Amino acid sequence: MSEVAKLRQQIELELVAMRRGLSGLSCGDARHAFIRARMDRVGVCQDRLAHHLGESDATLVVCELYIQTMEEMERVAETV
Repeated sequence: MSEVAKLRQQIELELVAMRRGLSGLSCGDARHAFIRARMDRVGVCQDRLAHHLGESDATLVVCELYIQTMEEMERVAETV
């Protein structure tokens, strides 16, 4: 697996965890800290991705993965 593929996978995993954190049982500062940590990790991966693809393309990849992940999780939530 290429470094770019690994970074994309890691970003997706962080976004899924973040989305689950939004709908979890925790609240307030604990939830905020959890989501913030996931977003910070996405940022680190995005910076590493930018070394391979350039900043604009790395930003585009993260935005696309964010939209894809959030829509996918929403569809799953609707079927439950």
